Amino acid sequence: MLINLIPEFLDVLRSPDSAAAYRRYHDNHHLILDAYWKNYVLDPDSQAATDVIANALRADRRDLYLLLEQHDLEGMVEEAIARARDVLRIDRPTDVYLMVGMGAANAGELVVNGRGAAFLCVEHFTGKVNPESHGLGLSPRLLPLWVGHELAHAVRYCSPESRSDIARLVAERGYYDFWEIGSRATLRELLVNEGLAVHAAQAVSPGRELNDYFGYPRRQFTRLRELDAFLRRAVRPDIDKAALGLRLRYLSDGMSPSARIVGGRVIPERSGYYVGYRMTEALVGERGLAEALRTEAVEFGKAEERAGGVRSA
Repeated sequence: MLINLIPEFLDVLRSPDSAAAYRRYHDNHHLILDAYWKNYVLDPDSQAATDVIANALRADRRDLYLLLEQHDLEGMVEEAIARARDVLRIDRPTDVYLMVGMGAANAGELVVNGRGAAFLCVEHFTGKVNPESHGLGLSPRLLPLWVGHELAHAVRYCSPESRSDIARLVAERGYYDFWEIGSRATLRELLVNEGLAVHAAQAVSPGRELNDYFGYPRRQFTRLRELDAFLRRAVRPDIDKAALGLRLRYLSDGMSPSARIVGGRVIPERSGYYVGYRMTEALVGERGLAEALRTEAVEFGKAEERAGGVRSA
């Protein structure tokens, strides 16, 4: 189900008291917005959050208005949802939120009250970098790709057929917590989870440059391909460990070079997306994407062995 929060956010911007209007907007959608803030921004009740909101409300939004004039975002996303429903065999009610965010993640996954959700923050998809809104300047034509990516996570976390560790961890609480999952799920599970989402993005929105599916600049993608064998060896000692630092090292932006030293080398940011993609190729080819999304992480290494590839872990 597509839920478009953009018109309400624009009403906030037009309000004579935009700060009060934002509080009402947040209250009206507090379940999803609290989850978004706590997982991808910061504590929404902190003083720092007040400053973030104030900056977001006074940011130059001409790029956003132009985006909305020139593109049918709802139609684009609805079409991607329909394709994802078939390709991923979505078997639980799932929501996709089209929204204006706080300049944090361009897209992400959530589980609220046991229901999977994806969000897409359109300030990042205007095609123009915007320092005031922290917009990344991604092409709006990449939105369907991220629909596929995030809905793949919703399937892995919430499908009654999922045998993933993250599904078990989410079921224990009924919601998704980026920090808790990062602390309790093994590196193997986290890499497989993101690798499968990249495969899903390809299946839902085919025909893009391969680096686009990872969210990498071309130069970074080239570097990761050069480091392929090194990276796949480097993760082995930690593959069955669970620690938030491992998630941050392999799957997060903004980590310092010293935090990304593995085997004596500084690895590129978010290199785990590439490693996970390679780890999951064999089983996706063997069983198909929909089944792979629901498969326990340990089976992916076995599939690599059956395919005659180099086992990643």
